[in-house]
Amino acid sequence: MDNKKRALLQVIENFSQKKIIVWGDFILDEYLYGTTRRISREAPVLILSYRRREFSLGGGGNALLNLKALGASPIAVGVLGQDDAGNRISQILKQSGISTRHLIRHKAHSTPVKTRILAGEETTRKQQILRIDQDATVPDTPPLKEKIVKALLDLRTQADAVIISDYDYYTVKEDIFRRILPHFQKSNIPIALDSRFRLLNFRGVTVITPNEPEVEEALQVRINDNAEVITQAGKALLKKSEAATILLTRGSQGMVLFEKKKPPFPIPIFGTTDIVDVTGAGDTVISVFTLALASGASYREAAQLANYAGGLVVMKKGTSTITPQELKKAIESEH
Repeated sequence: MDNKKRALLQVIENFSQKKIIVWGDFILDEYLYGTTRRISREAPVLILSYRRREFSLGGGGNALLNLKALGASPIAVGVLGQDDAGNRISQILKQSGISTRHLIRHKAHSTPVKTRILAGEETTRKQQILRIDQDATVPDTPPLKEKIVKALLDLRTQADAVIISDYDYYTVKEDIFRRILPHFQKSNIPIALDSRFRLLNFRGVTVITPNEPEVEEALQVRINDNAEVITQAGKALLKKSEAATILLTRGSQGMVLFEKKKPPFPIPIFGTTDIVDVTGAGDTVISVFTLALASGASYREAAQLANYAGGLVVMKKGTSTITPQELKKAIESEH
């Protein structure tokens, strides 16, 4: 075994009990399963025979579950409504051994819910035929913002890293970010950003982990698998975001790491390009990258571990997690 592999394996050994704050939007994913019966006489729509309902965590909740599966001690900071969806999220977290102490229950907020209806014949794999989103942004009130600030600053002394999981529900507010950033920077605590639509609004983080469509939206460019455009986009994003590094995820094309004053570092995809499901893969990538940084990895080592993790998780159906043992096996198996 070469020294590079040994170094990566040692980083994984250091994952245990690292305290990672996940500040962001917590979403309840609901799945309704049914079998297809016939076309309705009332309208040209399918009639489904209901079979079962399942719940899982979306948004920042998936990052929490990924961190927990990797052996870390994740800490949730966010806002839930005083509603059934909020209760279910709390229940799932508690059953997973994750504290809900810093999740604020707010009566004026409705917990976001994404309901997916999946259907098919009795013996076939169910396909998603409809998604219903119940969206609600977190209120912009001074008392609520002060509670979030207090939670983040109180946790600073025990945190090894922070993940910002911004799904555009405004739990992560720019004025809160500007207030807390200097405190975390002073303590040299890495901050990783995953933001759907506001990549350039949180300047000064340690790393941003966008996919290609998010970069195209932020910079108003079209990449079209053009290596030169990718390089220029990475450099532009580094400059505009004032981040230390950018990890650009490219699906079946792997990843590219951008660091200041260094050439781009492309990483080919681990495993097969016959991807099963990309749902939640971005949460796995940022979780592993951030946890690796907190465990003493360099940016390149963290990116390589995140790439292994991404290659593993897209081969699993639905929103999934990976374990340290799976990561180690992937590293040891590669020639």
